[in-house]
Amino acid sequence: MAGIGAELAGHRAFTRLVRRDVQALHARASPGAGVVTEEMLAGLPEPVRRYLRYTGVVGRPFPGTIRLHQEGRMRPGPGQPWLPLEAEEHYSVQPPGFVWAGTARLGPLAVARARDMYAEGHGRMLVKVTSLWPVVDASGEQMDQAAMMRNLNEMIWFPAAFLAGNVSFEAVDDSSARVTLTDHGRAATATLVIDGQGRLTDFVAKRYRTADSSDPEIWSTPVIGYGEFEGLRLPTRGKAIYKLPGGDLDYIDVTITDLHYDTAPAPEQGAR
Repeated sequence: MAGIGAELAGHRAFTRLVRRDVQALHARASPGAGVVTEEMLAGLPEPVRRYLRYTGVVGRPFPGTIRLHQEGRMRPGPGQPWLPLEAEEHYSVQPPGFVWAGTARLGPLAVARARDMYAEGHGRMLVKVTSLWPVVDASGEQMDQAAMMRNLNEMIWFPAAFLAGNVSFEAVDDSSARVTLTDHGRAATATLVIDGQGRLTDFVAKRYRTADSSDPEIWSTPVIGYGEFEGLRLPTRGKAIYKLPGGDLDYIDVTITDLHYDTAPAPEQGAR
């Protein structure tokens, strides 16, 4: 019983931590303003114009914040078992930022809870087992770059963000273009792969895998399925893969089950 009580206390503390991070993200966020127009697509590489038109973003308002729910599976490393995953994520478009909170069940009594975030140019990953004992608490230059790259990657769920002033594009060929996000003196660059219909099919970049990685690895996030949220055609299922020297590591496979723009975070109750 003592163990159950400790787990409940740890869970509440972790939930409060995440809620405060989400509230801080919303406090920094600028509200969405205006509507995406066809004229805003002028000058973009043709594959990018094709992609944005496919999403249906033209004529839709710019969001300020985003909230989504994910279900799927993940594994920490090569040869390790897949774990069921459930997560909620919040984003701000300007300034770029996110807070992701996920839960993975390790066994009948063991639960891993993780919070990944990007705020004010910095990334930080926190993982606790049964919400009490940190097994990962990572920050630093590699985490800043990795989190910024993740933010750029996940703009596919709010594609109007690709039209922001801190995003630029470079033409590559008929089916791809390079995109760069700048924030707090840093830049993250990736290649968008887009099919003839305008569907984004992959996102390829170099990304640090851990806080102590000496070099970034090739990172790919192929899109497996599309659906409709907020009146837009958006990716609903995808994977993430590191191309490691010893072989590919596909470590997460998630489905978006819910997504909303411009919803306020739940108020904290009982905080002291």
